[in-house]
Amino acid sequence: MAATQISVINSSTVLSDDDVKSVVPALQQQVTRDFYPQWGADAALTFVPQGSNPAPGSWWLVILDDSDQANALGYHDLTSEGLPISKVFAGSDLKLGTSWTVTASHELLEMLADPDINLTVLVQADNTTGRLYAYEVCDACEDDSFGYQINGVLVSDFVYPSWFESFWAGKKTQFDFQKNIDQPFQLLKGGYIGIFDITAGAGWTQLTAQEGVTTRERGPVGSRRERRRTARHLWVKSTSHADIRKNAETYQKRLAKAMKRAA
Repeated sequence: MAATQISVINSSTVLSDDDVKSVVPALQQQVTRDFYPQWGADAALTFVPQGSNPAPGSWWLVILDDSDQANALGYHDLTSEGLPISKVFAGSDLKLGTSWTVTASHELLEMLADPDINLTVLVQADNTTGRLYAYEVCDACEDDSFGYQINGVLVSDFVYPSWFESFWAGKKTQFDFQKNIDQPFQLLKGGYIGIFDITAGAGWTQLTAQEGVTTRERGPVGSRRERRRTARHLWVKSTSHADIRKNAETYQKRLAKAMKRAA
């Protein structure tokens, strides 16, 4: 299978081009060396600096500040060509003290595993009941403490296909890259997974390591969690990247005025 072309686009104000560019080789190594042998999905990553346009036909991994910026800049559910897009909210990570590089790795791998955000696994209880699990490959082990270093860059752990296979007895095979997980569908500290109870009529809910099943508010604007819960006919293409740059200037002016008023 040919490697998918992915543009890593820096549209953040909290990270410089050098900050983002320096991480791309580690992301590339993780995809090709670690992820591809298990999932059969490879990618060729290209860094796109501030003020430049991504290559036509490429998928986008966009580095943003936060979900408010994603909304203001018109980043929606698909690229301007209708192709897969993922977003990294680096500003939010920095405020929370979490690693934006782990988030970038997380989003990249999940986009490769399920680019259309429509894949699920059915665990059937009987002939009329069961639970669909979202095909997300980093959620179960997403906490920074379970990540690993590639050339000094912290990247996310990820599950293997066996994590979604209920027939495996515990510890009989490997369930994630870092060998932190002992059995199918196990959630590590801070982990979660989207589930759909096919008889409950409640739509997508979230199973977490600490809280059990809980209905959750919509995810951040443009996140995979939000898009999975949004009807496909409501998905919206992004504007062209040239228009996004113009909108970015407007967003920054509005942000500066708001900060001045708050001072």
